Amino acid sequence: MDSATIGFSGQDLLLRSSAALYLPAGVLLCGALVVAIAYHLATRTVRSGAEGRRAVRRACRIVALPAVPLAVLGFLAGFEVIDAGPTGTPLLLGGALLLVVLARLLAVRAAGAAYPLTGERAALGISVALIVLCSFWTAGGFAHQKGHRDAEWLARNLALRPAVVLDTTERLYLQWAGVDERALPDAGAGQRFRYRYRGLRLLAQANDRMFLIPRDWTWKEGNVLILPVDANVRIAFHPG
Repeated sequence: MDSATIGFSGQDLLLRSSAALYLPAGVLLCGALVVAIAYHLATRTVRSGAEGRRAVRRACRIVALPAVPLAVLGFLAGFEVIDAGPTGTPLLLGGALLLVVLARLLAVRAAGAAYPLTGERAALGISVALIVLCSFWTAGGFAHQKGHRDAEWLARNLALRPAVVLDTTERLYLQWAGVDERALPDAGAGQRFRYRYRGLRLLAQANDRMFLIPRDWTWKEGNVLILPVDANVRIAFHPG
């Protein structure tokens, strides 16, 4: 029987969550939607005449105004001068860049030109790449933070996970606190299972593998047993 035990901390609990996949895409799409709507509105406003161009220039100044303080706060958070949490730094820096791009778009449209200008395409490309990087950075920080919270909750509510009685054909040598190992009596040639383990709980099941944790699992230093579900194991579940 091929089983494996690994260290299992709170950060690992949800780093593979769907948020790590969908959050960057959501942030990028929302940013692109804001820019597209602003471009459309600015174009329509500029076409209304001189008053429209003045309105777009005012909007440009309003949008650009918070970009500098956001960037400053982002760098301070990045150098740990201030505590902005795991998602604060990328949100501040990415937000500042997005505002700069939006302000420049409005300024160009107020002049009646198309954005981006020929000489600014490289700068725009770099800005977009940095915004993408910040979105993935935000997703990683979010997953890290959520992993901490969910792992702490799991450690406080282990009784909600099904208890497991595990019989195996081979000894697993689990030296875990709270896990009891007993040799099964030899009941004849038909008895394949030789060891019984109590004190385990089911964490999750994926395809043909089960993830078992000890009943004294902690989110900081806990362990997990990755067990293939095949003819070499016999599992019984019971509440509590």
